[in-house]
Amino acid sequence: MSIGVLILAHEQIGAALLQTAARVLGSVPLPARSLTVAFDCNCEQVLSEAARLIDQLDSGAGVLVLTDMYGSTPANLARALKDDHRVCVLTGVNLPMLLRIFNYPQLSLAEIAAKAEQGGRDGVFICGDCE
Repeated sequence: MSIGVLILAHEQIGAALLQTAARVLGSVPLPARSLTVAFDCNCEQVLSEAARLIDQLDSGAGVLVLTDMYGSTPANLARALKDDHRVCVLTGVNLPMLLRIFNYPQLSLAEIAAKAEQGGRDGVFICGDCE
């Protein structure tokens, strides 16, 4: 039994991140999907589709829901999913975070969320002087 991963993000951010992670790693070792949240979306429809995807992705270990930005529509929708589903929501999704998740597919939901958060933070650098 493994966790599932759902990226709930603006426009095509989630699909691009998943596609890139699959290219870098050769495959994605966890069930993973992305759901686009358009700027003019019907929030109830997105919430319904997200719930359907979570039900598909959850094999009993829960689902890690990644969103692009805290306080945004995708993050607010993801937080609404916590009432009815076993999910952990993590904002600020980036490629280092996603690669960390897929490199530790055996971890529990709580463990992989912590590993993902650290991977996202560790992947941010200022490269050289900014003068």
